[in-house]
Amino acid sequence: QVQLVESGGGLVQAGGSLRLSCAASGSIFSINAMGWYRQAPGKQRELVATITVGGTTDYTDSVKGRFTISRDNAKNTVYLQMNSLKPEDTAVYYCNADGTYYSGSYFERFGSWGQGTQVTVSS
Repeated sequence: QVQLVESGGGLVQAGGSLRLSCAASGSIFSINAMGWYRQAPGKQRELVATITVGGTTDYTDSVKGRFTISRDNAKNTVYLQMNSLKPEDTAVYYCNADGTYYSGSYFERFGSWGQGTQVTVSS
């Protein structure tokens, strides 16, 4: 299977910056889209940003102009640079990836989630 491991969360004051990383590992053949989601206490998980293998990006309106998603295809890693952070950005951030892996017998599709990393923005 394919595992995703996030890092880079933490506590920051409003207006500050954080950079999240998510590395995929396993018998990966290819990764299509990668993305970041977040879930605040008492709320549903929401999409933050996505990036295709070709580099096309999309963002939820509330983070446009402040967050930048990028990826390093050679390292199977996706990043989220978060600037001008606001208290309402406080959430657990999860990365997600889908693609194809080699199971030992076949090439199979996968869709995996990371374990989540806490981002807390103080006012």
